Amino acid sequence: MRAAVKYFTREEYLAMEEITAGKYEFYQGEIFAMAGGTFNHSMISGNIFSALKTKLRAKFCQPTNSDMRVETPNGLITYPDAAVFCGKPELSENQCSLLNPAVIIEVLSSSTRRYDLSDKFLLYRAIPSFHDYLLIDSEKIHAQYFHKIRQHEWILHEYFESHDVIDLLSIQETLSLQEIYETIIF
Repeated sequence: MRAAVKYFTREEYLAMEEITAGKYEFYQGEIFAMAGGTFNHSMISGNIFSALKTKLRAKFCQPTNSDMRVETPNGLITYPDAAVFCGKPELSENQCSLLNPAVIIEVLSSSTRRYDLSDKFLLYRAIPSFHDYLLIDSEKIHAQYFHKIRQHEWILHEYFESHDVIDLLSIQETLSLQEIYETIIF
């Protein structure tokens, strides 16, 4: 027999998030605790945000870190490791969820890899402004970069060498694997 699942409204989820210390993902009435990451995960996320913050200083597009929620039109509310919006940020009514990311970056771990590559990516693709999805492995040098060419059509580029450079086409900026993996020891 399957245990009964309690479903929550979006408003109940947002109220709970205001009074709890952890981070939670919300989808289709269910709330999922987001586990903390490893040391490498934290360092890689920080490297990415720092590099993007420097490169985009005083430009049209700006990065956010993992404290900024992203909300999709199909109801997913989650915390990507980094995101970039262009122009004015479109925020939910409580000013805590970004609605218009152009770039979303996830740092992969063994527990999130399959979800980030499949269901989560599918849900992210409902965001009209979303054009670049960057997945960074936290256990080895490997990056997967998906760029939206047109509606329902994405192209994948993979990177395996520390000297590789990723062209984030939607924001006309680059990230090198050397920047991403700076100080990381496997």
